[in-house]
Amino acid sequence: MKFLLRLMVVLLPWILRRHVLRVVYGYRIHPTARIGWSWVFPERLILEEGARIGHLNVVIRLHRLELGRGAMIGRSNWITGFPRGASRHFAHLPNRDPSLVMGAQSAVTKQHFLDCTERITIGAFTTVGGQGSQIMTHEIDLQGNRQDAAPITLGEYCFVGTAVVILSGAQLPSKSVLGAKALLNKTYTASGWLYAGVPAHPIHALPADAAYFQRTTGWVW
Repeated sequence: MKFLLRLMVVLLPWILRRHVLRVVYGYRIHPTARIGWSWVFPERLILEEGARIGHLNVVIRLHRLELGRGAMIGRSNWITGFPRGASRHFAHLPNRDPSLVMGAQSAVTKQHFLDCTERITIGAFTTVGGQGSQIMTHEIDLQGNRQDAAPITLGEYCFVGTAVVILSGAQLPSKSVLGAKALLNKTYTASGWLYAGVPAHPIHALPADAAYFQRTTGWVW
């Protein structure tokens, strides 16, 4: 019954769908925000002014999906998590937050996979570009013989290249670039660098006056 109700909601014209999502599901959706033909049903949804989610996205088993002002999720992305509550898989993580939080004017382009078993934070004006990237917050703890999870943070004004892999606990500092096909598996703190390679490591400093780091709109045309 729940599946059929959601299917009916997805097929509604946006004006009616927005009303149902706000009234029935309690979602907070700004009048200028929009969702395309996508399956988007987290426990909590916050879409700020001008935020948008494109077509053919699947967002399931998240506690919270939050898009700041002008933030964008493109098309054909698979965004999933593992629900909170009693489970032997993550019983040792009682404060786990299966959420995706995107800052103002940030973007996830197309055909990416985001595992939000723990929280993924994408900073303001950061773009996850290209396609085919995997951002994975959970892993197997070999020493403890159990599943584990840790948050992933992408700072502000970052650019993430195509087909990268970002693993649990990783952090990309603000005003940094993660090169195409890189593997980011640790926390870095030095802003303004190109990180690339497998595993990713700092390659060279980026010019602080680059226009990408100064822009006031999110999408680069």
